Amino acid sequence: MDYKDLLAYKKSYLLAMQIFEVSKAFMREERHFLTDQIRRSSRSVTVTITEAYRKRIYSKNFLSKLTDAETENSEAKVWLDFSLSCGYLDESNYKNLTDLNNEVGKLIYYMIINPVKFGSSKI
Repeated sequence: MDYKDLLAYKKSYLLAMQIFEVSKAFMREERHFLTDQIRRSSRSVTVTITEAYRKRIYSKNFLSKLTDAETENSEAKVWLDFSLSCGYLDESNYKNLTDLNNEVGKLIYYMIINPVKFGSSKI
C-alpha cells in the first residue's frame, strides 16, 4: 500500500485543498497571518501523515508523527473557528470544513490505536 491509499491521507488532502479554495476569498490584510496559518496547518496534516506512514516500521516514530498530525489538525480547526468568528467563512462552509476536520482527526486516532494494521508494531 502507498501512503496515498490511506483514507486519512485522502481526506486530509481534500480538507487542505478545500481550505485553500475558501481562503482565497479572505481579506487581503489577513493574507500574511490567518490565511497562511490555516493553509500551513491543514497542509501539514497531510504531510505529517505521509511521514508517519514512511516511518511505520519504527513504532515510536510512527506514533509520534501521527500525534503531530493530530496536533496540526487541531490547529487547523482553531483557525477555522477564527475564520468563522471573523466573518471569512459562512456557517455552511464552516460546518462542511469542520465536519471533514473531525473525520480526519478520527482517522488519525484510528491509526494511532491500530498501528499494526498500518505495518507498525505495538509499543
